[in-house]
Amino acid sequence: MRKIKSAFLGVDQGAVHLFSDYDTDGPMWSRTGDREVAKRIMFSEPYARPPAVTVQIAMLDSHSDHFLRMSYDATDVTCAGFTLVFKTWSDTRLAQVKMSWQAIGELPQDDDWLAVSQDPDHWALTD
Repeated sequence: MRKIKSAFLGVDQGAVHLFSDYDTDGPMWSRTGDREVAKRIMFSEPYARPPAVTVQIAMLDSHSDHFLRMSYDATDVTCAGFTLVFKTWSDTRLAQVKMSWQAIGELPQDDDWLAVSQDPDHWALTD
């Protein structure tokens, strides 16, 4: 369990259409074997510390003659964003996928000092 010591919590959410491969004969639709799509998602404003992020399928369109195999996760979570990774394998044929996400975490307070880098992925509170 993550315990948050701040009274300032932020909840950010969104959805992203990861791919639409059936009309372009893209790899998720036309190829077999291991395939992956990764997309960097930026939060609407930075958190004080990397938040808890959940991802879920909002829409999935697949070929009915093939087994459905997939995995998905939020990786590389920072104060400014995360990478949404979607994978499939074997002969699964996916036409399109839309994912939704939600981040919950501590927001910076007015009296906090942010260690600011040129790269917002590396923002963090100093202790």
